[in-house]
Amino acid sequence: MLIQKQLVLKPQDFLVSLKISVNENRTLTFAELGRELSMSASEVHAASERAIACRLLTKDNGQLRAINSALQEFILYGAKYVFPPIMGSIVRGIPTGAAGYPLREHFAQGEMLEFVWPAPSGNTRGISLLPIYPSVPIAASNDSNLYEMLVLVDALRVGAAREREIASSELARHLS
Repeated sequence: MLIQKQLVLKPQDFLVSLKISVNENRTLTFAELGRELSMSASEVHAASERAIACRLLTKDNGQLRAINSALQEFILYGAKYVFPPIMGSIVRGIPTGAAGYPLREHFAQGEMLEFVWPAPSGNTRGISLLPIYPSVPIAASNDSNLYEMLVLVDALRVGAAREREIASSELARHLS
């Protein structure tokens, strides 16, 4: 009898999918993706294979391409359930959610503590929000497009109704 395991989308699969989506004009090797995401090339390869099976990525003439409509649907309706927000204490870090760009321009800052990814290099004090993958702060600091996408994902995971509404509109603009 052949026993198979249920495939499960992992946080790194989602991160690799987002990285490919926001860099659609670049052809990135597994080694380059690994370097930019602080992951090994083999980890990126395995992540991309799972993302293909989950239909977030596809291979087009041997090149990985994001399926933006599927990513948008997953981010809007599934990400907060698959990657539930884990909040912690007040820390120094990198702003995310409504405190991060491009959302911060829509909200008055300083009224409440903001969400941040814990990072020693961060310049903002706020409520710790565990990133979806440990290397997110480093990867986002090296790629402003990836940072923006991750901010939108976090706003949809932890934001209030207005924050989620604006994040949803921004997400549609980014993935169209």
